[in-house]
Amino acid sequence: MKRYTTDHEWIELDGDIATVGITTFAQDQLGDIVYVELPEIGRTVEQAESVATVESTKSVSDIYSPVAGEVAEINSLPTDDPAKLNADPEVTAWLFRLRGVTATDLDGLMTATEYEEFCAG
Repeated sequence: MKRYTTDHEWIELDGDIATVGITTFAQDQLGDIVYVELPEIGRTVEQAESVATVESTKSVSDIYSPVAGEVAEINSLPTDDPAKLNADPEVTAWLFRLRGVTATDLDGLMTATEYEEFCAG
């Protein structure tokens, strides 16, 4: 089950590994993404810490970690070809994975329905 932040990141937990990316709504707001900078593997991050950057034709935006954890993996797909992030931000173009995350870490985040309502304003 995915959870969402008010900063338009999504997170999905599998065991103690959480995959993080930006939402389709965020990508639509940003426009064409042309550059992605991801955190280093092994970096320990805190919840709400800026850990990555995406640059679009409109602006540069920070990506915040939805939860605390250790960066276990990064996805080279969006860094090698940022257009992939434009096309599929919520499946193949995830950004990074965090180790050491539990289900209770996701408690304060929005469900899909809550996120849809949040985006609708």
